[in-house]
Amino acid sequence: MNNSSELPAAIRALYPFAPHWLETPAGKLHYVDEGPRNADTAVICVHGNPTWSFMYREVVKNLSNKFRVIAPDHLGCGLSDKPQKFSYQLADHVENLAKLVATLPQSKLHFIVHDWGGAIGTAVAERFADRVGKLVVMNTAAFSGPCPMRIRLCRAPVLGPLLVRGLNGFAGPAACMAVAKPLPSDVRSGFLWPYRSWHDRIAVLRFVQDIPLEQAHPSAEVLQSITADLVKLRDKPMLLAWGMRDFCFTPHYLAEWRRRFPSAQVHEFPDAGHYLLEDAGPELVQEIGKFIG
Repeated sequence: MNNSSELPAAIRALYPFAPHWLETPAGKLHYVDEGPRNADTAVICVHGNPTWSFMYREVVKNLSNKFRVIAPDHLGCGLSDKPQKFSYQLADHVENLAKLVATLPQSKLHFIVHDWGGAIGTAVAERFADRVGKLVVMNTAAFSGPCPMRIRLCRAPVLGPLLVRGLNGFAGPAACMAVAKPLPSDVRSGFLWPYRSWHDRIAVLRFVQDIPLEQAHPSAEVLQSITADLVKLRDKPMLLAWGMRDFCFTPHYLAEWRRRFPSAQVHEFPDAGHYLLEDAGPELVQEIGKFIG
């Protein structure tokens, strides 16, 4: 298990949050839990691959003066345990997040989702639809779509594990390719710190392998169910914040969200990539605060 006390001082300065843990059958899931416990609203920040709750550090700082803010690390990610025999499929991550959300007494829940957090977070929001207030959707999908060749390459038998786990050929390049502006060295180190070895990169690979590109894939039916149940959220206020220079979740995906949620507010960031919370920085954090608050 990773312990937040082991974080290098430079990373801890950016991410100064006390650790919290949820017990799951496969291991301990780490999460950030900041803000007043007696608040009537909780904000759930759901990350994707190959990031972790570190990505939401400025959102947590900005919103926790008013809301209880929860930012989990999916099992295998961030400071969570990294079991080597866990299946790491979409349904597993949904169940873990749902278990965490079920512990929250807050009457209202807002969701902020990114990358794989789109499918995972919206699936849980659908389960708790009667408690959902608002949703912030950033460069993600809760439906099928095109997959870039560079990501397909990381799914290849033999070559995929060698690239992703052996050579850090997914999380490492993402720290450059997922942004339009170079990350400061301490921020780059923060993104990569949990994924320093073959052992630590198990979930990074499994997330890539879990993309359901064919109907026979074990997660295809789960994703289709999540897509079908998006209607449960159609009347919820939604902010679509989009980095328009994302090579993976291109404007094609934004158009599909707009088609499904025509009343959503849309904020396009023309000079931001996939990690738009880094590229768009304070402007996006302020926009999220304004929308949520």
